[in-house]
Formats: sequence, C-alpha cells, structure tokens
Amino acid sequence: MFDSSLAAFVVAGLLLNVTPGPDVLYIVGRSLAQGREAGVVSALGIATGSLVHVAGATLGLSAILAATPMAYDVVRYAGAAYLVWLGVRALGSRASALTIDQAGTFSRAAIFRQGAVTNILNPKVALFFLAFLPQFTDPARGSVALQAAVLGLIFIANGLLVCVAYALGASAIGAWLRTRYDVHTWMNRAMGALFVGLGVRLALGARR
Repeated sequence: MFDSSLAAFVVAGLLLNVTPGPDVLYIVGRSLAQGREAGVVSALGIATGSLVHVAGATLGLSAILAATPMAYDVVRYAGAAYLVWLGVRALGSRASALTIDQAGTFSRAAIFRQGAVTNILNPKVALFFLAFLPQFTDPARGSVALQAAVLGLIFIANGLLVCVAYALGASAIGAWLRTRYDVHTWMNRAMGALFVGLGVRLALGARR
C-alpha cells in the first residue's frame, strides 16, 4: 500500500509531534501538577480523541468543518469553554484538591475523559488531519480512505509515545519540586492558568 513516502510521513509526523503544541502543553500541565499517572492518562485520552479526528477525516466529517464556518465555530467555542472551565476549577483549588495524591477527587476516568474531550473539541486538529493525511496517499495504491486511516493510526501511535515521554519528564520535575517546596497549590494554579490560556487561544485563534 505504501512506498518510500511512508518513511517521509513518519519523519514529518514525529517532527510535528515533538514540537510543543496545545496537547503537549495540556499534558505537561497535568503532569507537573498531578504526577506521572495523570500525565500518561491524559496522553491516552488525547490519543483517543485523535482517533475520532482520524475517523472524521476518513469519513469526510472534517471537510464539513472546513466548509461550514458556523460548525467550525461551534466546536471551537465549545472546546475553548471546556478548557476555561477546567482552568477555573484548578485556579480555585486548594493544595489537596487536584493533586495526584487525591485519586478520589480526580479519577483516572475523569482525567482520561477530559484529555479526550479537549482534543475532540479542537477543530484545528480535525482540519490538520484533513490537510496532512491526503498528502501521503495515492489512489494508484488502493483505497485512499484506508490509506488515510492507516497513516492516521501511525501518526497517533508515534504521537502517543512522544506525549508519554513529555508526561514522564514533566512529572519527574513536578515530583522533584514537591519534595523540596510546598508548591501544590501554586502548581495547581499554574495548571489552571495554562488551561485558561489554551482555551482563550483556541477561542481567539484564526480559522487556519
């Protein structure tokens, strides 16, 4: 199905994944404030959200977002509002409210769900897959939809590895800080400010 273009796709995808973007910043924020497990679970949630976008690009749903400004804006503002809501909750938390030690407050399922939702409600991710995947498909090699789906899965798998690496690194820094200073509250507030900033960026960002 693929030729040497697959290697080019993998290299390009890895370069894009390594470059810090909203998803990486989200994972780093979680990892610093809540620890390694929260960061890894967030990465898994974001990867799951990306599966939805790949499916959308394969089925043509992303094309609808690209062609319909109102649909794009509805998804964009919903995602921005969700991020701001998460950020405000974190900003108003005390030291024990959002830390990894309080597993009952923020369960793995909640962290996973929030990671997935923040990714799903970012229409720029949908448009990215719609623009990026077709560049490496060729009708002469068979079903374009199948090629796009396979390429999307490869991109997500590589992205997950990169995101987990970011989570592990950021959580190590967070753990180091927590052993030396009582910074839980400030770390949670920093995470909250980061989420609010990402939400504002998404709401005010250009369509393309």
